[in-house]
Order: sequence, then structure tokens, then C-alpha cells
Amino acid sequence: MTTYRIAEAAELLGVSDDTVRRWVEAGRLPSRQQDGRSVVPGADLAALAESLADRPDREATRAAAVSARNRLAGIVTKVRKDAVMAQVEMICGPYRLVSLMSSEAADELGLEPGVRAIASVKSTNVVVERP
Repeated sequence: MTTYRIAEAAELLGVSDDTVRRWVEAGRLPSRQQDGRSVVPGADLAALAESLADRPDREATRAAAVSARNRLAGIVTKVRKDAVMAQVEMICGPYRLVSLMSSEAADELGLEPGVRAIASVKSTNVVVERP
């Protein structure tokens, strides 16, 4: 099972370490001890990331102030596969990304909810806006 340290979880969600610790203490995010450190199960982190993406105040997080550029570190929240294609959903800070790829590629990458991944975006048209 994939697990994340508190700092890694915070980075993926675009919040502070203290925020993640408060969520753990409040019971919003399960954690356990591993090698003397608190870790969060990847599947639970993915579920929280997905719920945070639906919040209207998501733009208030620290990550919203940073330019996304072309590589976005995140966590896989859903994988839907058939015989040929896979649809992979990720939360990268305040952003929700969906990628279509072959099922074979998704299998080779070991993509499943809770796995850390990097989305590389290549586009000929990029719109930039300020809040």
C-alpha cells in the first residue's frame, strides 16, 4: 500500500504541514505510524484530495498562488479502464486533471488511486488569467 509522510501529503494537496496535521488530529484524514513517522494511506489521501477539489474555496490554498507551468505533481484519484483505454484522474494541488491513455500504459505505470504521479502538459494554446 502506498503511504505518504505528512509533508508529502501537504505538498500534494497544496496546503501546509500543519493543516494536514490538524486534519489528522480531527479525524478527517487517517494516519498510522511507520518507522517512527506519521504516514497517511494513499487511498485515503486521494479521497480527501477529491473532496477538496469540490470545495468552492479551493483557490484560497497556497498552491493557487503558484504558476502551474508544464509539470504538475499530484495524486491519482480514479482510474477507469476497459480493454483498450484508461481514463486517469489526478488532483495536482488545486487542479483536477484527466488523462486518456492506453490501458497497457496505465498498467505499466501502476496507476491506481493513491499513487503519486506527475502530469506533463503539452499544449499549443494556453490561457493565463489572474483571479
